[in-house]
Amino acid sequence: MTRIAVVGTGAVGASIAAWLIAAPEHAVTLCARTPFARLRVETPEGVLESTPRLLTDPANAAPVDWVLVVTKTYDAPGAQAWLDRLVGPDTNVAILQNGVEHRDRFPALDPSRTVPVIVDIPAERRAPGDVVQRRNGSLTVPDDAAGRAFAALFAHSPIDTILTDDWLTAAWRKLAVNCAGAVNALTLQPAGIARDAEAADLMRALIRECIAVGRAEGATLPDDLPDSIVDGYRAAPADSINSIHADRLAGRPTEADARNGVIARLGARHGIDAPLNRMADVVLRKNGPDN
Repeated sequence: MTRIAVVGTGAVGASIAAWLIAAPEHAVTLCARTPFARLRVETPEGVLESTPRLLTDPANAAPVDWVLVVTKTYDAPGAQAWLDRLVGPDTNVAILQNGVEHRDRFPALDPSRTVPVIVDIPAERRAPGDVVQRRNGSLTVPDDAAGRAFAALFAHSPIDTILTDDWLTAAWRKLAVNCAGAVNALTLQPAGIARDAEAADLMRALIRECIAVGRAEGATLPDDLPDSIVDGYRAAPADSINSIHADRLAGRPTEADARNGVIARLGARHGIDAPLNRMADVVLRKNGPDN
């Protein structure tokens, strides 16, 4: 029996947890702020329902075989409180978050036992423990021993676990998609805004900044990436809402730093200016619930 703790039960965390619970060889504990009695996830394969073991206080946690951190990037300190109790000498930790700084957010972890995970699982939370997973999606991890062990946790599920020998490039490609989503959050308009020529041009400009910094960091990113990403936004349902847009609508903090600010911050190391991403980060943060 593999003991697994899932820290964070938002839309993605709940979806991940539901699939893990579906495997009888897993003993899954959910670590959350808000308690709920039932976990219900509508997936493309059907509804997954369970009565999970749930903890709301890190003091009640004990070491497990795997910890999956599925919190927002700005919740890293809160996740660390759980890690302090859940991680033992043989524990592996997977970090399922946005951005390109997965391991940097948890410097105390053993890098050889830490798996950075790129998540592409569209899902929406309707209430605590009640989620709609729109697509089976994918989880991309480095093709190393820890990454392969992580992928094995989902062997029973339809989630596509992708092993890559160039995780850096995969992460920057995902960041290019995410940074363009600032246009949705700033305008409070869903994916259909990409069909507007001026909005699409702004998305492309944000992505071009991301490409320049990503290449300086060592990622391999094609020149046509801005067009292909905008085409992807245009192909999505016009009313679909990305996570940073949803957070702003709900009055929650946003991941602006991990999705836009990081491009400006890392660009400064290389003497590359990224004014549009810096602007997006500042405006989104200044319009947050604490301002």
